[in-house]
Amino acid sequence: MTKEVRELEMGANELLGALLALEPSKQLSLLDSCGVEGAPLLIAGFDPFEVIEVRNGQARISRRGSDRTEIVKADVPAFLDERLAEYKHISSRDQLFPSAACIGTFSYELAHQLERIRTPKESASELEEPDAVFAFYDTLVVHDYPQRKTIIASSLGTERIDETETALRGARAEIENDISTFSTALSNMTRDEYLAAIDRIKEHISAGDIYQANLTQRFRCTLAGDLEPEDIFLRLRRDHPAPFAAFIRRREDTVISISPERFLRVSSAQGERQVEAWPIKGTCPRGTNRREDARLLAELQNSEKDRAENVMIVDLLRNDLGRVCRYGSVEVASLCAIEKHPTLFHLVSKVRGALRDTVTAGELLRACFPCGSITGAPKIRAMEIIDEVETVPRGLSMGAIGYFGFDGSVDLSVAIRTMTVRNRVAQFNVGGGIVADSDPQQEYQESLLKASALFRALGVQE
Repeated sequence: MTKEVRELEMGANELLGALLALEPSKQLSLLDSCGVEGAPLLIAGFDPFEVIEVRNGQARISRRGSDRTEIVKADVPAFLDERLAEYKHISSRDQLFPSAACIGTFSYELAHQLERIRTPKESASELEEPDAVFAFYDTLVVHDYPQRKTIIASSLGTERIDETETALRGARAEIENDISTFSTALSNMTRDEYLAAIDRIKEHISAGDIYQANLTQRFRCTLAGDLEPEDIFLRLRRDHPAPFAAFIRRREDTVISISPERFLRVSSAQGERQVEAWPIKGTCPRGTNRREDARLLAELQNSEKDRAENVMIVDLLRNDLGRVCRYGSVEVASLCAIEKHPTLFHLVSKVRGALRDTVTAGELLRACFPCGSITGAPKIRAMEIIDEVETVPRGLSMGAIGYFGFDGSVDLSVAIRTMTVRNRVAQFNVGGGIVADSDPQQEYQESLLKASALFRALGVQE
C-alpha cells in the first residue's frame, strides 16, 4: 500500500503541546528522542485501530469503531508475530520511519512466561499491570529534530491525514512546569532492608551461583495538587532529555519514561537485517563544576568494578543475540564508552549482529527479553535470586517500551527511569548491578541518585 506523507507547519514544542492535549480516549503513544545527539526523531500515534492487553496468557482486544471486546488466548511473542504478519501489507518505508506501527509496552514479569524460572513470582497483574500492551496505528506523526520538520505519514491516504491534522490543530496544552506543590515518596524497602538484600546477593555470588544481579527498590508517590502526568513528562524532558523518552496513555494508566538505554533495534542495511543493543552498566553523578566533573568522569573510566560489570552484561547480550543471529556475526561495536547526561555519567557499550533470515520480531523478543543489564549474569539464575530478594513485582519498570513497524523495523528501550501513573499514584523502580566487591552503602546511594530526576519532577523533597 502506498504511504501518503504530508509536511505539517508545526515545530517540536508546538507539536508536543498538541499531542499532550489530546483527550485520553485518543490513547496517545509518544516516543521522543528529545533531539539529543544521534537520536533524530519524535514518533507518535493516536486513535489506534486496535489495542491489545495481555494478562496471564489472555489477550483483551479492542478495535476502533466497535464497542465489542474480544478475549483470546495469547502467547505474547507468537501473538505479536501473528498481528504483525496480518498488517504487514499496509506499510512501506521510504524514509527514516514506517507509516504504520505497533507501539508496545512489556512488563518485566513477562519473563516468567518466556523462561523457565524456578521461583514462581506474582504476575504483573498483581500490580494491575498488563504483561504487555500493543497499540496499532495506521497513521504516525513524526518530527525530525535535525531537519526541524514535522510529517504526518499514513497508510490509509489523505483522508486519514486530514483527520490527524485537524485533531492536532484543535488541541492545545496548558502545561505547568513550575513546582508549586510537594509530595513524599515511599519505598517498598527500608534502607536497612535494601542493604540486607545486597548482602544476600553477595552471598550468592560468593557461593558461585551468579556473577552479578540487578537489585531494585520500588517507590510510590501520590501526585500533589494539580500536578498531571503531562507536567511530569515535560519537566523530565526539559531537565533530563534522553534518547528514549516516552509518554503513553493506556486504558487504565499513563507511562512516563526518560530511558537512556536502547534494548534492541532492528534495521535493514545492504540486504540484511541488523540488530543492535546498547547496554548501560556503570553510573556516577555529574560534578558541580568542570574540575569535579572531570574528576568523577576519570573515576568512572578507571573503575575496574564498573568496567567488569559492563563486560559481564556485554557477554550476556552476545549470547542472547547469538540465539537469533547468523553464526559469527555478533560483535562488540564499542565497549564502555562514556555517555553524558545532565546529572549522570554512564558507561555504554554497543553489541550488534546480523539476524537470520527467518527470525521474527517475536522470536527476537523471546530470545532477549528482559535485557541482561537489569537482570544480571547468568541471566536465569540472577532472575531467580531477584525474585527472592525483591518483595514485590517490578511491573513495567525494567521491562521494555518501543515500536514494531509493519515494515519489519524494531526499536525498543529498556524501561528504566520509567514510571506508571494510575489513579494519581506514580510508581517506579530504581536500582543497580551488585557484584562481589559492591559497597552496599554506595549501591544504596546510587539507587537514590537514579531516582533523583523522577523525584524532582514529582515535587518530592528528598
